[in-house]
Amino acid sequence: MNRPTLDICLVSETFPPEINGVANTLGHLLDGLFQRGHRVRLVRPRQSGETAPSDDDLLLVRGWPLPGYPGLQWGQVSMHRLLRRWKRQRPDVLYIATEGPLGLAALRAARRLKIPVVSGFHTNFQQYSAHYGLTLFSRLLDHYLRWFHNRSHLTLVPSASQCLELRRRDFERVELLMRGVDSRLFHPVRRCAELRSAWGLDEEDIAVLHVGRLAPEKNLGLLAHGFAQLCANHPQRRFRLVLVGDGPQREALQQDLPDAVFCGSQRGEELARHYASGDLFLFPSLSETFGNVVLEAQASGLAVVAFDQAAAAQHIRHGYNGALAMPGDEAAFCDAANWLLEDHERLRRVRLNARRHASRQGWPAIVERFEEHLYAAGRPAETANGALPHQQP
Repeated sequence: MNRPTLDICLVSETFPPEINGVANTLGHLLDGLFQRGHRVRLVRPRQSGETAPSDDDLLLVRGWPLPGYPGLQWGQVSMHRLLRRWKRQRPDVLYIATEGPLGLAALRAARRLKIPVVSGFHTNFQQYSAHYGLTLFSRLLDHYLRWFHNRSHLTLVPSASQCLELRRRDFERVELLMRGVDSRLFHPVRRCAELRSAWGLDEEDIAVLHVGRLAPEKNLGLLAHGFAQLCANHPQRRFRLVLVGDGPQREALQQDLPDAVFCGSQRGEELARHYASGDLFLFPSLSETFGNVVLEAQASGLAVVAFDQAAAAQHIRHGYNGALAMPGDEAAFCDAANWLLEDHERLRRVRLNARRHASRQGWPAIVERFEEHLYAAGRPAETANGALPHQQP
């Protein structure tokens, strides 16, 4: 059956080239929908230095800096501006990726016009609030997020554990939409001896890598503790801790870890080169809805140590293609990292298995599943022969 194409409007307060998991995911979904022939319009904040005007397919709105997150912002637009735009060119379905002021205005406008909405739960903001001294705000934020998502046709989340957690908290109509990885970009072939040499390592040494935002919610104290244990337990080997990314904790971490290499934010082929030049990937975060870096590290041929949740729970089999610890068990996390390094052949086998697994986690199947959800929301009465009944404006 040849289905009609959809007119989709994607609403988000972050988008490439910004560097975060939400922007990365949206970039892949948008590209995939374009390739499948759909019209995709975008509503997002204007990014720093951007001068391009809005047009029929791109609405740029005012952005406000997000406290504690330089480079990211809330979007702000009046609901009436969206009403005027969508009355003139009505989308079949909205995908709202963020729940800030822009997402709220889009939700209200869509409900006013009876445009179906699919929402995405990409970020554990209610968990983040505790790390920024806003514990009392966490409960209010949880109420707001539940209210927001329960007013959409469907809420898509990236991990099975997140599905269960949201359902436990009375979020309705929650479905899984997994994440993929570009295994042609993230590939062991990009390993670079020159980069390792710049880190002070030769091929026999161990580069312990971490990629991600250097922020309180990422549990980076355990990263430092785990690395120190590796050095103490394997004194015959030379290690280097390499951190790729930026954020509010960078200065403090540089003081605490004077021998570590801080590479700043990387993207594209340079990011892939940094991944592939590592050996062991430590991911101590407990606040992820998914954690794209887990799959990127695996695709790059790294042995990943993580807690048994989100992406790690879905993509790591302990002892086969990585190592897991129960969430919050820091001693087990450190033990898992040490276990991987006790046997050279074990580490080599785990890294090979990680690459094999990640190479099968491509984006096309995920985009297809995303398309199905959008069809179900935006074309609920589609007939067997592909014809559509009249839609009321």
